[in-house]
Amino acid sequence: MLNGSESIVTFIIVAAAIAILTLGYNRAKGYGRLGILAWLQSIVLMSPWLLFFGLFAVGIYLNLVGILFLLIASIAVYIWLGRQLRAAGQEAILQQKAAERIEKEAETTEEPAQPPTTSELDNNPSQEILPIPDEDLAQLKAIFGIDTFFATETIPYQDGAIFKGNLRGEPDIAHSKMNQKLEGIFQDKYRLFLVESPEEKPVVVILPKTNDPDTTTLAQKNLALVLFVGTILTSLEAASLLQGFDLFSDFGRYSEAIPLSLGLWAVLIAHEIGHRVVANRYNIRLSIPFFLPTWQIGSFGAITRFESLLPNRTALFDISFAGPATAGIISLVLLVSGLTLSHPGSLFQLPTEFFRGSILVGTLAKVILGSSLEAAVVDINPLVVVGWLGLVITALNLLPAGKLDGGRIVHGIYGRKTARRTTVATLIILGLIALFNPSNPIPLYWAVLILFLQRDLERPVKNELTEPDDTRAAWGLLALFLMLATLIPLSSGLASRIGLGG
Repeated sequence: MLNGSESIVTFIIVAAAIAILTLGYNRAKGYGRLGILAWLQSIVLMSPWLLFFGLFAVGIYLNLVGILFLLIASIAVYIWLGRQLRAAGQEAILQQKAAERIEKEAETTEEPAQPPTTSELDNNPSQEILPIPDEDLAQLKAIFGIDTFFATETIPYQDGAIFKGNLRGEPDIAHSKMNQKLEGIFQDKYRLFLVESPEEKPVVVILPKTNDPDTTTLAQKNLALVLFVGTILTSLEAASLLQGFDLFSDFGRYSEAIPLSLGLWAVLIAHEIGHRVVANRYNIRLSIPFFLPTWQIGSFGAITRFESLLPNRTALFDISFAGPATAGIISLVLLVSGLTLSHPGSLFQLPTEFFRGSILVGTLAKVILGSSLEAAVVDINPLVVVGWLGLVITALNLLPAGKLDGGRIVHGIYGRKTARRTTVATLIILGLIALFNPSNPIPLYWAVLILFLQRDLERPVKNELTEPDDTRAAWGLLALFLMLATLIPLSSGLASRIGLGG
């Protein structure tokens, strides 16, 4: 059975989830069938973990197979509900278009309201400072229409302009039509963004091309080279420490550290290749990677910037997801292969308590190695170490904060508002972990890294309103779940009950 503290934590988690679902229902019922279907999707995604924690609270422990079965079932139902939601959404759109057609017919005898003219802007002191030239502004208004976006107000913004009004039809179709008209008039001079205002209303923002992301400078390339060399050294040092010697004290043994170091670099390079393959499909330029060296595990991954504007949140999700997905799959294959190949007399000997550092790794180790983990020390294949390090690096980059892959994934699925909230929550959690566990420097390192380098979200994509499909949302949630399962340790009580450690 659970001890007192574990029972309290479990019931708090379950109670918090039920409260979130209740609040979600109260908000969703006001949107009719569409809202209820979206609410049911959230239930389906949370139900496996609610069931797992509920059974855990009464002393019933699901194995990895049971958890994966629940996860796959929930994803399947989630996708089915997503199709129902899209069908209901199409019906609502048809009804809206019918209402708009009736309204348009009723207005045929009336002069429709027009966006402010250039002369009106000239007579409006608040608009005299509009950075876009008047002749360009007059032409820009031609891209709007009653079937895309009906502009009612123009306000200056940086060296561009914001157009407030009413969005007509689907955001992706409206954005595509307006963008085609913009390019037909100005070629490559301006960029059009369809975003959500602080009042949660669709607005169009038009900025000059000069606001495009900057390319990597020579100084930044030199910095990337220094970090690359530093990461080579730290990966060799980390590999040597895992084998029981210090590379800088005994450099003559450097060849012994190379195999493990190469395994780590295979994961790092796979991560970057995943990003770049998908980015090329969208014709998006990425900067060179800025690797992050660390003595603890060799590297914390790399920072890679977008050097092109992204077309939509789907592209943001796909590019951000591809890197950790590629590295995570390779790391998981290496881990499982290493566990399968482990036997008495394998090269590495690890204390079995070491496997308590991760729910995912500890569970897989118990499933594959079985009773051998009841001893104080277990012999393992070196691939276990490489796979484990790869999973940790991937999981750290999946933290839902700022410009990390996890932050970009949350931005892609849920939008900027939710991404800001998860960034703040991640910083708070990392700070609390660093405060209560000062012996582990990694949470403090990542809190500082995010706070000073990766805190800000990615700049808005051209079409911020169109969300990725339900399948992508399910994969994103799975990635975030596996991130938690990799980084959260097993409690001593649970580890003892499943026979992990002497």
